[in-house]
Amino acid sequence: MPKLPEPMGPLAVSRLSRPGLHTVGGVPGLALQVLSSGGRTWILRVVIGNRRREMGLGGYPGVTLAMAREAAREARDLVRRGIDPIEAAKEAREALKVTPTVTYTFQAAAEAYIAAHEASWKNAKHRDQWTATLKNYAYPVMGKLDVAAIELPHVMRVLEPIWLKKTETAKRLRGRIEMVLDWAGARGFREGPNPARWRGHLDKLLAKPSKVHKIVHHRALPIDEISAFMIRLRDAEGVGARALEFAILTAARSGEVRGATWKEIDLDARLWTISAERMKAAREHRAPLSEAAVAVLKAMPRGRPDSYVFRAAHGGRLSDMTISAVLRRLDVDAVPHGFRSTFRDWVAERTAYPNEVAEMALAHAVGSKVEAAYRRGDLFEKRLAMMNDWAEFCSMNGEAL
Repeated sequence: MPKLPEPMGPLAVSRLSRPGLHTVGGVPGLALQVLSSGGRTWILRVVIGNRRREMGLGGYPGVTLAMAREAAREARDLVRRGIDPIEAAKEAREALKVTPTVTYTFQAAAEAYIAAHEASWKNAKHRDQWTATLKNYAYPVMGKLDVAAIELPHVMRVLEPIWLKKTETAKRLRGRIEMVLDWAGARGFREGPNPARWRGHLDKLLAKPSKVHKIVHHRALPIDEISAFMIRLRDAEGVGARALEFAILTAARSGEVRGATWKEIDLDARLWTISAERMKAAREHRAPLSEAAVAVLKAMPRGRPDSYVFRAAHGGRLSDMTISAVLRRLDVDAVPHGFRSTFRDWVAERTAYPNEVAEMALAHAVGSKVEAAYRRGDLFEKRLAMMNDWAEFCSMNGEAL
């Protein structure tokens, strides 16, 4: 067996300058090749099968003597296990060319998620809320991070500062981060459990939202004050006052009233049909119109079928603030949406109408999915009778029906 040369040290290797192949010892077959141009590179000579092969290990001094010896040992270990280290290295390089590593920042993933899903959202406001919460709270912490690198500490850095102060915002933000990371996982940009998931994870680290955030209900007018208020409201001038009156008489949402067009109205049938696209529950809603509600509509100037019933001064849609301003001028401590609560309290406390009739009037989901599947009708006639009774109550000075 040939005697191995004495291993050279780093200083001796640095002095090698004569062109040719210089064995440095330490690992059989390891040599430093000095080129006539002055460049130097590491070469490992090995026997693979019955063939003598030379394997490049990188240039010197970028690859140090210690690094070259370690690489040489690893290559010889592959040979002992029957693996050609030269072919293995070639296959690894080819794999990188075929499947390049793609990285996605969290912000890029969030923007891609929004673009993919915004078509299913009801309005631009929802998109703006998504964008605003992520921009204000998530992006400063992890917007530029590779989405694959997002872990629990990053999520906690986003949520903890606002969890107790802005609980509702933080709760929605957590859900949005979770959905973005789920999207990234489904697209192959990250692996492993979602660090923003709530059940069995963040619920062990953060207080339950309902325990730290007191739900503030919409300010509503007491039942017995509604008729006196309606007298003042009918005396008030302006389109905003008429829109609020119509909203109260139909128990509709402000947005549904402000977006109402004449093509939705059938005065003869005393019917207001709101398309699914305009409804919160994404289902068409048929709202029966009491005689009082019809009277409000007949007092409005009739426009084209696609024009708004309650038009702003510039001819467009009324703003939400226009209706709210009516309540401020009348010095009433309530919000437009609160009158839906007043109506619901009236049904429960002053009438014998069933719960499902009131819930349908409010365009709420009724019962379980099974119950809804069997209930094909919308109880229109019963709801029409109820809305007539509601209109009468609003003019009775608080007397019970």
